[in-house]
Amino acid sequence: MNAMKLALGPLLYYWPRQATLDFYAQVADSPADIVHVGETVCSRRHELRLDDWFEVAAMLRAAGKEVVLSSQSLIESESDLKALRRIVAQTDFRVEANDMSAVHLLTGAGRRDWIAGPALNIFNPATLSMMAESGATRWVAPPEMSGAVLAELLASGAPEIETEVLAWGRLPLAHSARCFTARHFNLQKDTCEFRCLGMSDGLVLRTREGEPFLTLNGVQTQSARVHNLLADLASVRQSAQVVRVSPQGEHTIRVLELFRESADGRLAPQEAFRRSAEWMVEAPCNGFWYGRPGVEQYVPS
Repeated sequence: MNAMKLALGPLLYYWPRQATLDFYAQVADSPADIVHVGETVCSRRHELRLDDWFEVAAMLRAAGKEVVLSSQSLIESESDLKALRRIVAQTDFRVEANDMSAVHLLTGAGRRDWIAGPALNIFNPATLSMMAESGATRWVAPPEMSGAVLAELLASGAPEIETEVLAWGRLPLAHSARCFTARHFNLQKDTCEFRCLGMSDGLVLRTREGEPFLTLNGVQTQSARVHNLLADLASVRQSAQVVRVSPQGEHTIRVLELFRESADGRLAPQEAFRRSAEWMVEAPCNGFWYGRPGVEQYVPS
């Protein structure tokens, strides 16, 4: 059986410049096989400019990583399109398309090496086939897709294409033209004062009873709980060749090491899951993978 590849997803939060650069310097020495870089959430986040991301990508490639430039999930302006065109025009790195405008540009450029990202919401073989025919060679299943539905999709005439599954991190649930972090501070989106800067894991929204409910991350809404499939890697392996870890404020490298040890058979899945409790920013969940409410932590019988 081929070794499962380990991908580090794009950084979804807005960290200070030096903290971001220090983080990717550590990633260069991590077990990650694939590293996604670039701003995918909000174009107002400019601690790192596009040229800076290109430099980070070059550094990681020199360290032996497969580097992917991830595009924004919500394109709102001509300046967003300008940046997207630059990402597509470069040929040093593969591109992850998270918006149909990126798919259009990649197809128009004749690129045959790109990744269909999770924000494209691919739920059926026809759509997956369309992406493959357009040049996608890997796709990322939507985080809310269950393992059973994924297996059924792949068995129902889907094209030969590499499959990636999100296996760790807060679940990206929605994007909006409104910035809910700014709204939380009674600010307008265009005068947000960059309040999300330095919120290393977003802003947790709680119920009246004090229970964590959602996480606000600028224009992105995430789950409060941490999606964790460490105990479920055997079933993930049946459909996916790549598992994705989403960066968090602390311990991301340790999480990558746990996944590598478990995927290589050096650590039992249940033991890896038990150890991961120390590194989670909130309680775990895996409900979506089993076709249940995403907030649940389900243990199959």
